[in-house]
Amino acid sequence: MRSRRFLLGSWPWRSAGYLLTAVPVMGVAGPPLTLLGLPWLFVLVPHSRNEQSLGTTALLVLIGALLVGAFGPLVAVPLGVVERARLRFADDRPVSSGHRPARLGSWLRTRYTEEATWRALAYALLLVTVGTAVLAVLAILVLTIMGLVAAPWLVGTGDAIQLGVVTVDDPATARWWALAGVALLPAVPYLVGLVAGGHAALARALLHRPPDERLRTELVEVTRSRARMADTFEAERRRIERDLHDGAQQRLVSLTLQLGMARLDLPADSPAAASVDSAHEQAKQLMDELRELIHGIYPQVLGDLGLPTALRELAERAPIPVEVDTDLPAAPARPAEVAAYFMVAEALTNVVRHSGATEARVTVRRSGGTIVVEVGDDGRGGADPAGGTGLTGLADRAAAGGGRMLLSSPPGGPTLLRLELPCG
Repeated sequence: MRSRRFLLGSWPWRSAGYLLTAVPVMGVAGPPLTLLGLPWLFVLVPHSRNEQSLGTTALLVLIGALLVGAFGPLVAVPLGVVERARLRFADDRPVSSGHRPARLGSWLRTRYTEEATWRALAYALLLVTVGTAVLAVLAILVLTIMGLVAAPWLVGTGDAIQLGVVTVDDPATARWWALAGVALLPAVPYLVGLVAGGHAALARALLHRPPDERLRTELVEVTRSRARMADTFEAERRRIERDLHDGAQQRLVSLTLQLGMARLDLPADSPAAASVDSAHEQAKQLMDELRELIHGIYPQVLGDLGLPTALRELAERAPIPVEVDTDLPAAPARPAEVAAYFMVAEALTNVVRHSGATEARVTVRRSGGTIVVEVGDDGRGGADPAGGTGLTGLADRAAAGGGRMLLSSPPGGPTLLRLELPCG
């Protein structure tokens, strides 16, 4: 109904069809339910209530509840079948029954012991009471607006017409009322749509199969445990980085210095000097490799200077030109920041290895409570998650943090990888 094209689409007609088909349904379900609720009606009649004692009133209420509870499901269950089919008028989403399969011999026992039956009974009672009243009010409003539009023709026949508390018998006055009716005509589809939407929402709430509480609880626990595992993995990653940086790397630096000092103390043309020189060069290469390894485990610049600086350093280390554009008004939560960095690192690795691109672009934006990371390249395209574990790993990492990954990579390129990560 918020769409500007609502009046030009099919929804006003579908809403009207949904409400019009409710009338025969109410006509069929109303009498038996009214008959079952006769004791309640006796309680509600004003003159009867004044003559009844409290005990009589309580007895009538109890008898009505017993009758509705005993025989109401026999009306409500088939009514639910009709209403689920009729719901397609006003709701495109699939709807399914919450009733369990039952054999003929155990049908009553199954139906009277399941929640879906009593939800259907509640819907049936609301339909024939509140639903009837709402449709009656809607019909009065619509007929009043139509009467306003037709006022000049009705008064022209010589008859006065009653418009609410106003009596119109003058053709000139009727024309002004007709203009008001024409102005109100566009409101009719919205009134119909509003009532139909509320009716459909109630039908879905009571007649659609509710989610399995046990499965929902298990899903929540799986999601939480996955997040805890991701947090534990990141903590372990930082611990390994810290141990290597403060332990193995420092000892290797010390070893390199000692080998350099030893080389200075040996004659340049001695066999020992050549061996020490070779060991010194290997130690320096090993230190560079260890530094790269530590950087891959957890870059120190990410923790010290934040995601934008870390991404720019990552771009400088890439073998192809990489443009980085970040717009983060505030630092995101640490898990999202770490996940975004390593996703970009993995994506750029894939670009260099597989795409044949000559340049790439990394864009990071914050939209509400979400970090949006886009990595694009001008390569050959055709990236397929089924072709390797890189893209699958990215999708799994995004899902572990409650986000998602989207990929556009037509043959011939370009490729655009989009990652959306919650950062609240």
